[in-house]
Amino acid sequence: MPTLETEPGERPGELYVNMGPQHPSTHGVLRLLLRLEGEVIVECKPIMGYLHRGSEKLAEKRTYPQYVTLTDRDDYLCAMCNNQAYVQTVEKLMGIEAPERAQYLRVIAMELNRITSHLVWLGTFALDIGALSVFLYCFREREHTLRMFEELCGARLTYSYMRLGGVGWDIPDENWTQNVKDWLNGSGRFTANSGGDAGHGGLPLLLEEVDRLLTGNQIFLYRTQGVGYLSPEDAVDLGTSGPMVRGSGIEFDIRRADPYAVYDRFEFDIPTRPEGDCFARYIVRLQEMWQSRRILLQALDQIPAGEIQTRVPKVVKPPAGEAISRVESPRGILGGYLVSDGKGLNPYRYHVRAPSFHNLKAMRKMALGWKVADTIAILGSIDIILGDVDR
Repeated sequence: MPTLETEPGERPGELYVNMGPQHPSTHGVLRLLLRLEGEVIVECKPIMGYLHRGSEKLAEKRTYPQYVTLTDRDDYLCAMCNNQAYVQTVEKLMGIEAPERAQYLRVIAMELNRITSHLVWLGTFALDIGALSVFLYCFREREHTLRMFEELCGARLTYSYMRLGGVGWDIPDENWTQNVKDWLNGSGRFTANSGGDAGHGGLPLLLEEVDRLLTGNQIFLYRTQGVGYLSPEDAVDLGTSGPMVRGSGIEFDIRRADPYAVYDRFEFDIPTRPEGDCFARYIVRLQEMWQSRRILLQALDQIPAGEIQTRVPKVVKPPAGEAISRVESPRGILGGYLVSDGKGLNPYRYHVRAPSFHNLKAMRKMALGWKVADTIAILGSIDIILGDVDR
């Protein structure tokens, strides 16, 4: 059994506690092994593997197109980014490129999915700290995005939207585009149905209402400001990325540092905060939703006409070699490493660089010196998805 650095009984007055693997605030099947002095944490060890499904190994038994559906199940709150990371890696190895319209559709799908994922995080993080209303508002607004995805690709969670060389379906009709714009702008039926109530006025009204409910709330500030500090040096050394590293003041985003799809055509900012605490990570994600809104409005206005799929052989058989690709998921750097032997119809090896796995390692440092109750806020601020951790 995994143990801490010291065994029970070695230090008088210490208590060893298992938080999880089944615990309402671990956001999945995770076990935290804590060593306490009173209520203060002096050592924290995350133990994972309870949700391991062998998805990377399954890639060796699936053809290249078949594996797209399995990528949905890793970070199941942002399946679009998982799709993109995989098909982008295969396309790089095969030397093919999706049509321009397909590239725009991929960006629209990923940014809409980024907002949807952040809404789940925001609602559950607020719920962890005791803010029930925010949870209800976020999930009510998320329902609009899930309906948009259902109209786009027929699914609400596991989309399998991306294809090698393009996407599976085009925008249903102009009404879909207008509905997305109305939701992003808080106009049209979203304003008409709002009645001044949060959660019914589109994304802007929701974010403004959440800002009023939480950002200046003294209880929320007490539970998050200064809690779970992660220094810029530790953020880099531990391999964290996404809002974790940007919440420690480091401006790094793959969409800007190594643009993919058509991200280099859009104007957007990279939100950062220098404090490195739970509150900083909260602010970064709020601002990221505003930036995703900016990208979406630009993409919807600029999207060109044309094909959504390039010519791809019916039998996909990449040449022998290897390829590495990466995207910016809601949780950070999501990478793919693909190896082909040039003989079979299945990948010889496919490895996923999962952001949740690397971000979770920071828990060992961020939890030290805080109380058990603070562990919930610290873990929630990481925004882990256990399907992304255990592959």
